[in-house]
Amino acid sequence: MADTAPKGDFSKGRVSTIVLKLGLPIMLAELVHVLYNVVDRVFIGHMPGDGTAALTGLGVCFPLITLIGAFANLCSTGGSTLATIARGQGDDERAGRILGTSFTFLLLVGGALTLLLFATAPLTLLLLGGDSESLPFALPYFRIYVLGTIPVLISLGMNPFITAQGFPRVAMLTVIIGALLNLGLDPLFIYAFGMGVRGAALATVLSQCVSAAWVLRFLTGKQPPVPLRRLGLDLPQLGNIMKLGVTGFTFKVTNSVTQAVVNVMLKTWGGALSTLYIGAMSLINSLREVMSLPINGATSAGQSVMSYNYGAKKYDRVSQCIRFVLLAGLTINTLMWALVMFVPRPLIRIFTDDEELVKLTVGCARIYFGAFPFMALQVTGQHTFVALNYPKHALCFSLLRKIVLVAPLTLLLPNLGLGAKGVFWAEFISQLVGASACFTTMSLVIWRKMRRGSPSE
Repeated sequence: MADTAPKGDFSKGRVSTIVLKLGLPIMLAELVHVLYNVVDRVFIGHMPGDGTAALTGLGVCFPLITLIGAFANLCSTGGSTLATIARGQGDDERAGRILGTSFTFLLLVGGALTLLLFATAPLTLLLLGGDSESLPFALPYFRIYVLGTIPVLISLGMNPFITAQGFPRVAMLTVIIGALLNLGLDPLFIYAFGMGVRGAALATVLSQCVSAAWVLRFLTGKQPPVPLRRLGLDLPQLGNIMKLGVTGFTFKVTNSVTQAVVNVMLKTWGGALSTLYIGAMSLINSLREVMSLPINGATSAGQSVMSYNYGAKKYDRVSQCIRFVLLAGLTINTLMWALVMFVPRPLIRIFTDDEELVKLTVGCARIYFGAFPFMALQVTGQHTFVALNYPKHALCFSLLRKIVLVAPLTLLLPNLGLGAKGVFWAEFISQLVGASACFTTMSLVIWRKMRRGSPSE
């Protein structure tokens, strides 16, 4: 059997080869996307005099930025998965309705979020842990960033439809073009024009606008098997998209909620070091984004392959894909864990020269990432549930790790004598328990059914 498959057909060829061909461009695209925010943190963290306070200000913004991304996930997770299943079943007309409905919904949500978040930003950022030292940086950054909500949602929410149709390199270029622009504009706006955090936010917004334009240009063109040809809400399809997409949405929202809880607890228990603790968490979030890129690329590619073959009823290939993604994830995450455990300082110094902040972040990062290899189990299980249209299971384990485990432990552990460090131990415990539970359930519910050739719930 040939190792390659026709464009957009994932039912032929070696599964591992297809996942790698899709996954590598996705990983590179994810890497470049992370640069949007990471590059901001690098330049801002090295601002003379105000770098640490400005970095903390960005940390205060993280929950709201994550919330915006959650709405992109609502359509990309549900819409692209259902469209891929429809294509595997040979129903391109339904796939087109799903694509058009997802795009229309993103436009409506983007407009509403822009108005709401811009108006409520001062109060919201204060509630999320902002203080007199960090708010002067957090508020101007976020208010400019939120003006780019619609292009952010388009670039993040519609790009997965490009990958799912067999064009991972085009999807990669979506992000590379914007990120390179951001990389060039950041030092220009921040330093040359003296705009500081405002310049970082403006550079990000302009870059996302270019990325969104690239996505729309491709999806409305002649290359995609299922192009974007219509606007409007197909309510039955919207319901299906919401039902499955709520998993990715919930994952992001719960991240936003836990980030907010973390910031508040660090502000409460950090004492005189509260600003440094929030800054340390900001750096750890940056590291996590980069460290999660390889497995996200593998699982995102695997999700498209699983969905297509599930629609085509080729269940043996679904099982092969699950095994390959799991092995790749365990290998990658173990390597990433070793870097943080044994050589954390060079990684952290990329973002700041503040020796006190570096020292604090090293200790906290070793706790936070202590069980990082287990996250391969969580991500593999989660993406498999989504790929095969098991929304209830996917939603359950999104809520389990963040809402049932992380948030309560974040509130509890500091009160048990661990102080601010308890916030970081909460993540460690949740990775061990939540990831193990997710993968074990997925194995019992789905993998055995795949092996028997009976995938229905």
